[in-house]
Amino acid sequence: MQDSDHTPPTPGCIAAILPAAGSGQRFGGEQNKLFAELAGKPLWFHAASRLAARREVGRIVIAISETDRAAFQGPFASLAEQLNLQLVIGGAARTDSVKAGLDAISVDPAIEYVAIHDAARPLVGDDDLSAVFTVASKTGAAILATPVAGTIKRDLGQGQRSETVDRRELWIALTPQVFRIGLLKQAYQKHNGRPATDDAQLVERIGHDVSLVRGSADNLKITYPEDLLVAEAILARQSNHA
Repeated sequence: MQDSDHTPPTPGCIAAILPAAGSGQRFGGEQNKLFAELAGKPLWFHAASRLAARREVGRIVIAISETDRAAFQGPFASLAEQLNLQLVIGGAARTDSVKAGLDAISVDPAIEYVAIHDAARPLVGDDDLSAVFTVASKTGAAILATPVAGTIKRDLGQGQRSETVDRRELWIALTPQVFRIGLLKQAYQKHNGRPATDDAQLVERIGHDVSLVRGSADNLKITYPEDLLVAEAILARQSNHA
């Protein structure tokens, strides 16, 4: 579906929101997993810097927990200043953090689109960003995603019975997820606390189509410590081809 207000992304028209208030319990350790280092910089810095390098991105807001405020105002202050990050306090749920970021940029007349990106996805590629920004400007809502590659089984009874699911129409959602700001505001106004695993789900609930843009496998989400080893290899390859 084409957005009736379609205009190509112009410099500074996109605000990026990075939800970073989660604890990352599956990663282990006492500190936020986003503080783990990749090539000497924390994960969140890599994710934010990829967006900051884009001319279309005029603002970057990172939603953090109150617990992590001291780190961003202390050891990470210079890195945050380098990227001109705006800090907001997020919430327990992802949607709470995105809402806090959305509130922070909602009165900025220069912002036409919002790109929501996992702070734990440090290696999103420039080609992927170009593609999802372009499609979002045409349809009003677009997300990076990748087709399901493996065979999918549905459990029909406590692991004792199963059936194979047709994977041809199944995709795994990635980020960024990019929306016209008015559309995302409308989705959040009608959210009412119902569980949602991503922002595209909220937009779908108000009846707006969300376009799928095929993204690269490089755009992995750091969930477990061993994912850092994969990320290091990807970053080395990307650097060699830059």
